[in-house]
Amino acid sequence: MQIQDLPYPDPGVPDARSGPRFLWWLWRNQLGGQLKSLAWGLLHFVSVSALPFCVGLGVQAAVDRSGTRLALTGALMLLCGTGLAVGDTMLHRAAVTNWITAAARVQQLLARKAAHLGSALTRRVAAGEVVAVSTGDVEKIGWFVEALSRFTAAAVTVVIVAVGLVVYQPALGVVVAVGLPVVALAVLPLLPRATRRADVQREKAGRATELASDTVAGLRVLRGIGGEELFLDRYRRASQEVRHAAVRSARMWSLISAVQVLLPGLLLIAVVWRGIGLAREGRIDVGELVTVYSAVMILTYPLRHFEEIAMAYSFSRPSAKRAARVLSLQRSTDTDGTREAEVPGGDLYDPVTGLLAPAGRFTAVVCGDPDAAGRLAERLGGHPAEPDRSVLLGGVPLDDLPLDSARTAVLVQDKDPVLLSGTLRELLDVPSSGAVPATDALTAAQCEDVLDALVQGSLDADDPMDARITERGRSLSGGQRQRLALARSLITDPEVLVLDEPTSAVDSHTEARIADGLRRLRSGRTTVVFTSSPLLLDRADQVVLVHEGRVAAAGPHRELIDGDPRYRAVVTRETDEELAAADGMLLDELQELEEIEESA
Repeated sequence: MQIQDLPYPDPGVPDARSGPRFLWWLWRNQLGGQLKSLAWGLLHFVSVSALPFCVGLGVQAAVDRSGTRLALTGALMLLCGTGLAVGDTMLHRAAVTNWITAAARVQQLLARKAAHLGSALTRRVAAGEVVAVSTGDVEKIGWFVEALSRFTAAAVTVVIVAVGLVVYQPALGVVVAVGLPVVALAVLPLLPRATRRADVQREKAGRATELASDTVAGLRVLRGIGGEELFLDRYRRASQEVRHAAVRSARMWSLISAVQVLLPGLLLIAVVWRGIGLAREGRIDVGELVTVYSAVMILTYPLRHFEEIAMAYSFSRPSAKRAARVLSLQRSTDTDGTREAEVPGGDLYDPVTGLLAPAGRFTAVVCGDPDAAGRLAERLGGHPAEPDRSVLLGGVPLDDLPLDSARTAVLVQDKDPVLLSGTLRELLDVPSSGAVPATDALTAAQCEDVLDALVQGSLDADDPMDARITERGRSLSGGQRQRLALARSLITDPEVLVLDEPTSAVDSHTEARIADGLRRLRSGRTTVVFTSSPLLLDRADQVVLVHEGRVAAAGPHRELIDGDPRYRAVVTRETDEELAAADGMLLDELQELEEIEESA
């Protein structure tokens, strides 16, 4: 896989049982790229490590005044230089390709999992953590995947050079062979502490990022209550904690780096000291001493990759663990489905509450508990808490349908829908039946003032459809965002549309017009609206009251408001004391009527 071939047609099924297993799965799925990187790395490192032997041969040829051997040494150095240049260039190319393709694979897997789980994802994992995994963590994971092949090439080169020195000059080669493992493995005792400090730093950084996101998202409200300074102080403290944790982590990594510099230096001193003694005794030539000295000095270059792989694994392991945790999440339903990919029609029925939404009708649902209403809305969209309690559409369980077909059949608009940044045209460019034009949907959602606001806020867009919407629509009011989201949902024209409080942020006049437009545009389609607004309830074909998890009453709005105290309490926001007082007044009036009838 090359960079120009991204994205992957199929990123595969990851091994998400643990972080290390996930890293190993990524490495195996890039075996071709890893072998290329290993081959170019060997060419590069071996060429670098062969230069000291060429230098030693050249020095000895000069001492012996041998022009032939000197010319041969020059040719060997030219060959090593060519291998070094080609190997370094191609190693960098292969390594970057492995890094980017690994990161892209993880991002595709996370995006597929997010689409697979839908709204259930943020109920199980914090949104901030999902963002952190899909941004910073994928870079760290990609770093380890690409560094592994370079480390392998460096380790093989170190072994080759050590063996070569033992064969070339046993007296000095043994010193090098004994010292290299100590140099390479000396940092291992320091890694656990460095890893723990790095984990603490990332944890604090994640909290600071989450606090900053919450502050920015609620800045308008914070300013309204004068709380921006309070939250700013909290972020300052969180930021300082991140700084202190980063300094503590950096101290450990600087100690590891110092060890990686100190120990090769000591090995070099030992080799020189031993080599000078052997040269004085006449047991080695000057060229051999220069060769061994240069080889040990050059070995510090591949040995640096031992430190890099330790850092890469320490940083990528918790990142891989978080990614594996997200990727291991599963829906409680069968997403492949057991039926054909056809969209059924008919009544929508929830066996948990007993809610029945007749086909082609406008059904309003009143629920006193907003959390229970949200769970019911999610269940109607095919996200049941229990696999065997699936919602039925036309008698067919949504679980039995492939995920794409289920989402085509039923669309749920959350209470707090998200508007992605981009132009209005891009926002409304969603999968749809094509039966509802954008103009009709915008009109039904009463978006005329929203279009005017978008044009006024744009510098270069005369057409509202070309006006840009900022991230999450923060330049718009809550009611404007709500209406644009409603228009987007209407354009999709699903078989069943479920709306959770679609007009909670608009005024009563606009709400009344939206209710008329919604009823007109969705004529003949099944529409379920969770609301307690009398304006929407009065225009529904039927109203269903869900009380304590079960359907308690059903009928027209006006009949329920007159005949059901529980319904009236939710819709009119009456307290228990007010209901008791109203019932007492009603009893008093009935008693007075009875007394009047008796006296007559």
